[in-house]
Amino acid sequence: MARALTRLGDLEAAIDAVVESYRGPEAINSLESAALPNKQQVIDAFVHLKPVIYLGFYSTRSLLPENLRHTIAEHLYPAYECLVEQTFRVLSYEKSVGRGAAGRGPEWSEEVVLRLFRALPELRRLLNADVLAAYDGDPAAKSVEEVVFSYPAIEAITAYRVAHWLYREGVPMIPRIISEYAHGRTGIDIHPGARIGERFFIDHGTGVVIGETAELGRNVKIYQGVTLGALSVARHNEDPAQAGKRHPTIGDDVTIYAGATILGGDTVIGTGSIIGGNVWLVHSVPPGSRVTYEPGTA
Repeated sequence: MARALTRLGDLEAAIDAVVESYRGPEAINSLESAALPNKQQVIDAFVHLKPVIYLGFYSTRSLLPENLRHTIAEHLYPAYECLVEQTFRVLSYEKSVGRGAAGRGPEWSEEVVLRLFRALPELRRLLNADVLAAYDGDPAAKSVEEVVFSYPAIEAITAYRVAHWLYREGVPMIPRIISEYAHGRTGIDIHPGARIGERFFIDHGTGVVIGETAELGRNVKIYQGVTLGALSVARHNEDPAQAGKRHPTIGDDVTIYAGATILGGDTVIGTGSIIGGNVWLVHSVPPGSRVTYEPGTA
């Protein structure tokens, strides 16, 4: 009994020490958690949007023209409720810490979510092209159905397309929550700020990194372990946009093989180029280039 009381005293002392640490200067010491968006609610909303995009792959009932609208509504109503609430929360929090954008009242959360839902047909068109690029670009793919069900790239690109739309609309935090959810599930890290053209295909995918200011044209194909990253730059202030373009530009019809690293905002990979595996590039190459790794060279 005495030993248990001693342990209890130690536990109370540990609790007191943690409480005291919250009085320090650490940036993680915010106690405004009730005002922050709920990460799981954002993920739940995205999980409702995926069936709307690929309904025939997710529906638990037979789909007919007569019940299609009702089935879509079953997902969009809860997605709307979640996203409106979480968008309102994140905007309120941003304003409370001095990062809020002017002119965004409570109604803006509803408006931006409705605009996203109106954009779903166009997002479906883009994702259909991405799925077909995967099917056309991988001889191992036996069917479009197999691609949608089992390719991690489709999970990651679907999250990216939704997150990128919200990012362009200026929604804070939520796009990154969606993209990092997909990153955790797939090992593919696509920042929602990246600009990626149609028919994008990532083969295998694990370890791919695409940075915030990267720009990719149409029909780009990349393999596992590719990094489209930034050279080391100092953070100038709290506005990331002030750092300018930090990540490379990839032209149309470019293929980048496994393990290649391409860095820098001034780096442009010309249309139709092929970048070989394990290549390290910090300079531009003209259209139609063939760049290969040569051991022992810088």
